[in-house]
Amino acid sequence: MSPTPALVSVRLRVNGREYTAEVPPRLLLSDFLRYRLGLTGTHVGCEHGVCGARTIQLDGAPVRSCLMLAVQADRAALTTVEGLAPGPDRLHPVQEAFRLEHGLQCGFCTPGILMTVTAFLHEHPSPSEAEIRRELAGHLCRCTGYQNIVRAVRRASLLLAADPGRATAGAGRDPVSSP
Repeated sequence: MSPTPALVSVRLRVNGREYTAEVPPRLLLSDFLRYRLGLTGTHVGCEHGVCGARTIQLDGAPVRSCLMLAVQADRAALTTVEGLAPGPDRLHPVQEAFRLEHGLQCGFCTPGILMTVTAFLHEHPSPSEAEIRRELAGHLCRCTGYQNIVRAVRRASLLLAADPGRATAGAGRDPVSSP
């Protein structure tokens, strides 16, 4: 029988809030977010990193939180879908565009897509349809057929161009007072 591995201390900034926790070395980042912090917008999909449902932003770049360990994110700034909106009564422009263009149906894939699209539009503020489709290729959606998602990304680029101050993620909702 092998000994239980020692816990490792991690410090993370998640949706603008600092967290320190002791975690097992093999704890997936997605499990830390869902089960330790209660941020359940990071959905459990294929568990292999293929579907994109567990996509978050790490230091502004989209990553698959199911392919990272919590210890690998030590001292990083993370944004989950809960951190996109600037507050409970106002959506981020990408979220608003998805609402306006009916860019979701069941909503299971939506959080991961929103996290990817938000980072993508930061780097490519006026993408072509081909660029949008290429960026969405890392996400599986079984409901929409992607037409409305592509329209939502185009609309989001227009909303962001009209109000560049809204491009950054907000503080979002934080359901946990301590980890």
